[in-house]
Amino acid sequence: MRAIYISVGLMCLALGAIGAFLPLIPTVPLWLLAAFCFARSSERLHHWMITHPVVGPPILDWRERGAIGARSKRLATLSIMVVFGISLALKLAWTVSAIQGLVLLGVLTFIWTRPSR
Repeated sequence: MRAIYISVGLMCLALGAIGAFLPLIPTVPLWLLAAFCFARSSERLHHWMITHPVVGPPILDWRERGAIGARSKRLATLSIMVVFGISLALKLAWTVSAIQGLVLLGVLTFIWTRPSR
């Protein structure tokens, strides 16, 4: 089981790093999942993540206060608006757009009701 947690953690860490440059891949949620996996498999990797100057602060903010940084909230909102705009431009079926809009509104509500740093 330890090997599975380490493998999933490394994969999430890598995808999160890619997400720092590609707006549609969620960086911090993947890093949170990586920290979760490392906490159950590798004390060394977990310690490295939470003490890393870039990766550590958002993880600690979430773990200690359930907080999401204001910059992250703005970037998430912008990404959601771009994705929904693309869906509208593609003229998907109204039911698909309505479901997507409701889900994205729920995501935005969750993000913006979390405390900031």
